[in-house]
Amino acid sequence: MTESRVFLSDSPASWLNQFLSQKRYSSITVLVDDQTATHCYPLIRTVLPTHHIVQIPSGEEFKNLATCTLIWQKLTDRQVDRHGLMIILGGGVLGDLAGFCAATFKRGIDFLLIPTTLLAQVDASVGGKLGIDFNHFKNHIGVFQLPIATLVAPAFLKTLPLAEMRSGFAEVIKHALIDSLEAWKAIQVQSWEKLDWKDLIQHSIQLKEAITRKDPTEKDVRKVLNLGHTIGHAIETASLETNQRLLHGEAVAIGLIMEAFISHQKGWLAKDDLTQITTYILDIFGKNGSELVIDVILKNAFQDKKNRSNRILAVLLKEIGKPEWDVEISTEEIQSSWNYYLSA
Repeated sequence: MTESRVFLSDSPASWLNQFLSQKRYSSITVLVDDQTATHCYPLIRTVLPTHHIVQIPSGEEFKNLATCTLIWQKLTDRQVDRHGLMIILGGGVLGDLAGFCAATFKRGIDFLLIPTTLLAQVDASVGGKLGIDFNHFKNHIGVFQLPIATLVAPAFLKTLPLAEMRSGFAEVIKHALIDSLEAWKAIQVQSWEKLDWKDLIQHSIQLKEAITRKDPTEKDVRKVLNLGHTIGHAIETASLETNQRLLHGEAVAIGLIMEAFISHQKGWLAKDDLTQITTYILDIFGKNGSELVIDVILKNAFQDKKNRSNRILAVLLKEIGKPEWDVEISTEEIQSSWNYYLSA
């Protein structure tokens, strides 16, 4: 696995034009969904050489093998060879899904990520994790493969509704909590909507690259990036089976509160820090998911990829800025943390 190149640019079209002028690809395929086709593709269309579009529906419910089959068939019909390039223009779902398709098509073709959501720009754009959901279990099938390059352009954030921006901000909160007390305090200096997104994105990219460079395939320290995700993914998966589906960041926000509570219950995280984390997140996200059934959440938690020997493993906080990975948590602790969240 070679080191990925992540580029932050205020002018995505100019950057893309320069990048493509230095390459010789036999074909270019642009992957979009029904949102990015309308709002994001026009921002780069004029600088693209001859290319063809593959459009899929947007949404987590389409992040599955059936959609992969559709994409692979389109590439096959176009006689795309191993010297082709796939440009992936979209959020985390499209990046995970289409990147997985590119990494496996004819044993792998080059792909260029252009993340268009805050969630994708601060999290999914770095580290080479690709995959799809299987029977509603998040990212159950996947590979590690880095893109030829990643173009992060804050300009695309202007196309997002507030709910999507807020969802992405959950990952910014996570990065601050695992990084340092200073980073945690920095995101609280003003209302989250008024923070400097370029600085936040840059911080998240630098943090995640530093961690993934040490541990590219998540055998060790990279696991700290899963803070809030063991329980968060279980909650998100549970919501996919209801009529009130949660965005990824909404579920992770709940997971951050619950895992902070378990950290405190284990005698690690100070009570004042738990209260501060809970209050801050609830002020931004409100109370979501209260209609979910804890038994379903627990069942999903046993399917988490970080588990070992049927033990649920999570990332907890010794204190803010000091995460601990591979910590076993019990169903009783998850139940108690769920009760804490509901009553907070």
